[in-house]
Amino acid sequence: MKISKYLHSCLVFENDGFKLLIDPGNISFAEGFIGPDEFGDVDAIIITHIHPDHFDMEQLPKIMELSGAPVYTVQQVINEMAKAGLQAEFIPNKVGPFVIESFAAQHELIMDNPLPEMAALVIDGKVLHPVDSLAAELLKYQGIELVLLPIMAPFTNEPTVAKFADALAAKQVLPVHDGFAKPFFLKQRYAAYKKHFDRLGIVFHDSMVLGHTVEV
Repeated sequence: MKISKYLHSCLVFENDGFKLLIDPGNISFAEGFIGPDEFGDVDAIIITHIHPDHFDMEQLPKIMELSGAPVYTVQQVINEMAKAGLQAEFIPNKVGPFVIESFAAQHELIMDNPLPEMAALVIDGKVLHPVDSLAAELLKYQGIELVLLPIMAPFTNEPTVAKFADALAAKQVLPVHDGFAKPFFLKQRYAAYKKHFDRLGIVFHDSMVLGHTVEV
């Protein structure tokens, strides 16, 4: 299984020639480094929740048209897409070659906004995608091969992120939710996280390069 990161929380999982796109949000497209044509060959799309940095209603229809890929998501997003005449379905337990464990996870607290309906994911039993949650309930996946770790957000800070990741003790960390940081700052923070996780024997992937790929 190959995982490629395209800024922030936009990810492509690939196995046996099948491409699964997760959360192509507006931060990924904001500066024009990528466009919807980048994902014209995907076979399926998962949207985890309604926040625009995960669900871009300007770019998603273009990706759907280019690729013909079905969209799988939560009820709140299904309802929003229906307003635009777009169809989506609930996340199944199998998408192409991928076995998907999808479950409700509470989004971390955010200022002056209701918490969205959100689906966290475990893919092929190897990758935990907590999305925008650092809930203690996720620690039942302790020792998993790879966690997609949200390292920056208005709803958290580095000590909180590190405490969660230390307790989870995944073998590898791919940082996500960091697309709004300037490169010089991101480089600095990646170095700090790498130093922290190196002490614990956890591999931290520096994903500064667009389309950075990890294999699991």
